[in-house]
Amino acid sequence: MTRLHGFFRSSASYRLRIALAIKGIAYEGRYYRLRAGEQRAPAYLALNPQGLVPALEIDGVVLTQSMAICDYLEETRPQPPLLPSDAAMRARVRAAAQVIACETHPLQNLKVLGWLRGLGQDEAGVQAWAARVIEEGFAAFDTLIAPYAGTFSFGDRVTVADLFLIPQMFNARRFGVDLARWPRLLAIEAACLAHPAFIAADPAKQPDAE
Repeated sequence: MTRLHGFFRSSASYRLRIALAIKGIAYEGRYYRLRAGEQRAPAYLALNPQGLVPALEIDGVVLTQSMAICDYLEETRPQPPLLPSDAAMRARVRAAAQVIACETHPLQNLKVLGWLRGLGQDEAGVQAWAARVIEEGFAAFDTLIAPYAGTFSFGDRVTVADLFLIPQMFNARRFGVDLARWPRLLAIEAACLAHPAFIAADPAKQPDAE
């Protein structure tokens, strides 16, 4: 049994739902209310000592970190591909994805925003922090994909870059980011959201959606 441990609104869980749908991998979902701290329960910490979602049980192993899991899926189930065949283009796709995974999402996730509140930042300041982080990330992402974008971030096939972009755009709206500044990203989002895998992965369609 393939089992995805996640939360409907978690960006990293959303990425993996898309990847699993594209690869045609059926899975059982296990859900954790992050604001209630359910991801820190001992049973889950035994799977993922970081106490973060997602974790994926597959092929008899437990995997964590969405980028690493996407790489595993690509290596073990290469069709349909989520990375280009050319090595340089694979590096570019991964770099764009990592703008989101490493430089954007971690700075506006639940843990960091909680720290800001704990340091005395008011809610307006917390929201402004998150919005600025996302805006800087989108500016970098948009610049990186500009020479290569087509229907999707890199040409006319979905890549890992799209899997990371779309959940971040979902986040951006929650923090009031004006996405009209990036018409290219909005066009890519529209194409992705018409794709069956993205439709299936929509947070609102998940069993634990609130």
